[in-house]
Amino acid sequence: MSRIYARARLGLVASAAFVGGLVVAAGVNVTPFGYAQGRSSPPTTSRPPAQAVQPLTDASNAFVSISEHVTPAVVSISTRQERRNPRTTPGRPQPRGGNLDEFFDQFDPRRQAPQEGSGTGFLVSADGYILTNNHVVANADRVTVALQDKRVFTAKVIGRDPSTDVAVIKIEGAGFPTLSFGDDERARVGEWVLAIGNPLALDFTVTAGIISAKNRSGNSLRSLYESSYAIVDYIQTDAAINPGNSGGPLVNTRGEVIGINSAIASPTGTYSGYGFAIPITLARDVMEDLIKHGRVHRPELGVAITDVTPEDAQSAGLKEIRGVLVGGFNSPPGAQSPAERAGIEQGDVIVSVAGHTVDRVSTLQRFVRSLEPGRTIPVEVLRFGTRKTFQVRLREAASEEQVASAAERQDTLVRSPAYDKLGIAIEPLSSDVVRQARISDDFRGVLITDVDVDGPAYSRLPPQFVITDVLNPPRKRIRNVADLEEVLSRMRPGDVVSLVVYDVRDRAERKSTRVISVRVGD
Repeated sequence: MSRIYARARLGLVASAAFVGGLVVAAGVNVTPFGYAQGRSSPPTTSRPPAQAVQPLTDASNAFVSISEHVTPAVVSISTRQERRNPRTTPGRPQPRGGNLDEFFDQFDPRRQAPQEGSGTGFLVSADGYILTNNHVVANADRVTVALQDKRVFTAKVIGRDPSTDVAVIKIEGAGFPTLSFGDDERARVGEWVLAIGNPLALDFTVTAGIISAKNRSGNSLRSLYESSYAIVDYIQTDAAINPGNSGGPLVNTRGEVIGINSAIASPTGTYSGYGFAIPITLARDVMEDLIKHGRVHRPELGVAITDVTPEDAQSAGLKEIRGVLVGGFNSPPGAQSPAERAGIEQGDVIVSVAGHTVDRVSTLQRFVRSLEPGRTIPVEVLRFGTRKTFQVRLREAASEEQVASAAERQDTLVRSPAYDKLGIAIEPLSSDVVRQARISDDFRGVLITDVDVDGPAYSRLPPQFVITDVLNPPRKRIRNVADLEEVLSRMRPGDVVSLVVYDVRDRAERKSTRVISVRVGD
């Protein structure tokens, strides 16, 4: 009899949880009610049992409590950037001649009107420090902050970091409400979260959802960053995030901040079910640097890295597809990067750093970011099946440099027939290409001029890339077409060849190389 009673009680609890979940979801516009099928069903007028209403009331009260606790520390940010007409910039030559269109154009009010923007931030100290996104306040001439209690302040930008999209601003005063930080690394997919911000000019809006995924770092998200040092490791959520939410807090059910709302994935530019937040443990490290120094101290290994592919794993002798592939090194011409100086080579797969397992690029970036420049750390790599450890002394990364735009590059390439085993067409570097691309002897190789869409290299080795080395033991420099043919002739279908390549359009004296592994076809 007790077993029957237990089963009945279990069924009642499960039913209550299901009903409560649907009602909560509908209340926050996550899952609208609707029928999956077209047939009609008789309406029901029965009330849910008291056991189902109580969990729903508890969940509702929890959301209310979190909102009341968090919202007073959230701020609305307005920015203003003055339009600067290049024709009237002091010290710049003015146009001469009789072009009246150019003359009157500089007085066009549409060109003179300031550019305004909006976003969100949240107070992290009682004396007025505010955490937000870099893209919210970047290039702003004036930043204004409004609190929920209607007070308005002019804010000072303390520091910005384009590589993490984090910025710190400050307002003058004392006794401001603040938010506490949680631990995003302990947060789990499926947990409830709330996003607070000022979307679409609707101040201090609260939306609810769950953590949909962690460690999001695809190319589409990376393209949002202007920095070559970008650290992309987003928390994904289905809590509604829209333009204006940027810089606002993503909080857990304890009211702790676990992320900074930063981006959305949408074909329309508004909420489509995908929102992304910067992990707070990463943002906190950046914030502390910005408050203390006004800029970030960015340690680096000096390597160009990508996530490991199945082909990379096979080539390196990995049992699992994890780690990061060293594709090249970042150093000025004639100098060695810390990793290169320690003995790390192109084609190595980094699997651990200072005892911490490395499974992807963002894991390595975030761990190294937490260290201080000048520290020496052990870096463990796999090199074609051999495990090696190197002691690398971290250096401080140089400031960002301007990169030539794609519009300034010229293509002087000639197409050729498809090449045998990799499905690529190659040819020697012509003297014109060498001169125009400023290619030194260290970067001579063979130029890819065409790729067979049905070949194994399609989407892996694009045209206008230069192959300089084959890393498979014994490593071989590729000086001409015959060098590559000789290496490939020894390979059978299914083997993986690891190639050092760079984009011929790269105008830098020291080319930015990468390692691409391709499985040889029939």
